[in-house]
Amino acid sequence: MTHTSTPNHKIHEGRNVKRFREMLGIKQDALAADLGDDWNQQKISLLEQKETIDAPLLAQISAVLKIPVEAIQNFDEEQAVNIIANTINNNDNASGNSLFSYYPTVNPIEKIIQLHEEKIALYERMLKEKDEMMGRLERLIEKK
Repeated sequence: MTHTSTPNHKIHEGRNVKRFREMLGIKQDALAADLGDDWNQQKISLLEQKETIDAPLLAQISAVLKIPVEAIQNFDEEQAVNIIANTINNNDNASGNSLFSYYPTVNPIEKIIQLHEEKIALYERMLKEKDEMMGRLERLIEKK
């Protein structure tokens, strides 16, 4: 017997926070730092185990992750998997081998990863420039 989503099926907000955090490439300790001094990696880990999260805290987390609160409150992995599976099956059967059976899609996760890789590359370039500038300043100081 397969499990299907029922009206009583509860969304696990903590697990959704974890999913979005991981998709965005954010570590637990980084999220903790963004949430404030009273947060640490262990508190984030415990938070991600909670089925429901208080609305003010959920709003703060969504602001840090830059995603709508509703995304965390409504994301249902089971429904998403069913939608994706049905989309793939429908597209496969759409029009056989016709030239028009190609459905280009943009994978949002790949796009997020690409954006984060670009941010990392920029950050690494900035660090390299800072190191070079520090080296030049040290050499200037040594000359005096």
